[in-house]
Amino acid sequence: MKRAIPWLSSNSSTFPDLSNALDEPNGLLAFGDDLSPQRIIQAYQLGIFPWFSDGDPVMWWSPNPRGIINITQLNINKTLQKILKRELFSVTLNKDFKQVIELCADAPFRCEETWIVNPMLSAYKKLHDQGKAHSIEVWQNEQLVGGLYGVAVNGYFSGESMFYRQSNASKVALVYLASLLKSIGIELIDCQMLNPFLASMGCIEVSREQFITQQVTAKAIITPANFWQPRALTLV
Repeated sequence: MKRAIPWLSSNSSTFPDLSNALDEPNGLLAFGDDLSPQRIIQAYQLGIFPWFSDGDPVMWWSPNPRGIINITQLNINKTLQKILKRELFSVTLNKDFKQVIELCADAPFRCEETWIVNPMLSAYKKLHDQGKAHSIEVWQNEQLVGGLYGVAVNGYFSGESMFYRQSNASKVALVYLASLLKSIGIELIDCQMLNPFLASMGCIEVSREQFITQQVTAKAIITPANFWQPRALTLV
């Protein structure tokens, strides 16, 4: 039997229960026209995220299974260990969110059309200005060569996208993010959906129920007031 997917307008007060998400396409929960920062944060609070293509309505997702990285199980292979030891890159936090998200949207290695369309760019830049979306930047010779960005709700961090211009630069960004989160006892990075790159870094799939349990634990961790302030990062 076909299941109707609800439409969320700016007047809609909440999302449907996660159990209403479709199996195919996996995790589709709702459509809508509201991509305000308030709506996006409401979604992340529930483990929901927006993902859609240019010309489509906003689509809201809660996939089952869910891709996550348990930080203690992050896979740092020998090549990456050598790169980190040689300190080929310098890494910063929230120094250039705008450039990171724009390069993620225009990543030359991406085969499919970008989902980081103009409404998403605008919405997440606003989230960054409100201190809720954050970036990790990887630099070489003062040039931005890699990075990632995502959204944080207390100790819960949901990664959105990454890019690289130099080999292994996006991996370095992920290692530094993991180190930053681990420094205050956070154990989870939400990767949303598994792909081969993330699998190589230790990403696994867990059920929606398992993910929500871990997300609730992460959200209970209150980050220090200066935790996301722009600065240079070092590995802990």
